[in-house]
Amino acid sequence: MSNLSFSASHLSRRFFACRVFTSVIFVVLLVLIWLSPFSGSAAYAYNNPDLLPKTQTPVIDLAKALTSSQEEELAKNLENFEKETGWKLRVLTQFERTPGTAVKDYWGLDDHSVLLVADPRGGNLLNFSVGNDLYPLLPRTFWIELQTRFGNQFFVREHGEDQSILEALNSIQTCLRQGGCQVVPGLPREQWILTLITSIVGGVVCGFAAHPRKEGEVIAWQWALIFSPLWGILFIAFGIGPVVSRTTDWLPLFRNFSGFLIGALVAYLSPVVGRPSAPEA
Repeated sequence: MSNLSFSASHLSRRFFACRVFTSVIFVVLLVLIWLSPFSGSAAYAYNNPDLLPKTQTPVIDLAKALTSSQEEELAKNLENFEKETGWKLRVLTQFERTPGTAVKDYWGLDDHSVLLVADPRGGNLLNFSVGNDLYPLLPRTFWIELQTRFGNQFFVREHGEDQSILEALNSIQTCLRQGGCQVVPGLPREQWILTLITSIVGGVVCGFAAHPRKEGEVIAWQWALIFSPLWGILFIAFGIGPVVSRTTDWLPLFRNFSGFLIGALVAYLSPVVGRPSAPEA
């Protein structure tokens, strides 16, 4: 009986060892196949300098996001901008083919450089590799806003990949010429609508707070001041701040002020209008 138990245990161990050995061989073969130079085209490599043009150019359009005239005009624009300001802006568009890290040596990217990579395979078209010397002028929040404004799928679908690239570069050049920006210049319509809504809501809060609560009182200043942090944040921080920091146009500012006043007036008068009249004696 003990011999049978020993044989069964021995066979079980041998079977387990064979399975482990087979699994290890399988994993090794997969790794060798993956690392094999024949497993994929060189166009998918992470460092493929063969895709880089022989002559120096600030724009490499592998994904054909730009027309030939746009590419030529943009290349001249970036070259002139570098001569004028010293800042090096470079553009790489890619889809399945990518030169990868080879562009760093090709362009000599350093702390004074910005590389814009346009790749539609991600959720956002635009990606930026930013040199450290730019962050004092254009903080990280600037690059996040720039990416979300011009690289989102809605903007690309409506305006095209070419305009997404050109608008982003134009914002960078504008800010560097004027010595830096904390936010991306320009006020998109969607963002202005949001500031208008917050302005109106701030006015409504202020109007309700200022409604008189005592006989003979015209405006409840104390309640308006108590609620001032709330309506002040809605109106000033979210309604006015984003407008004045992004544009010098007075029209959206005038509309936001009007929205605040109308919201406050409607909220101030609504309890009076809705109050039932006193019964006649």
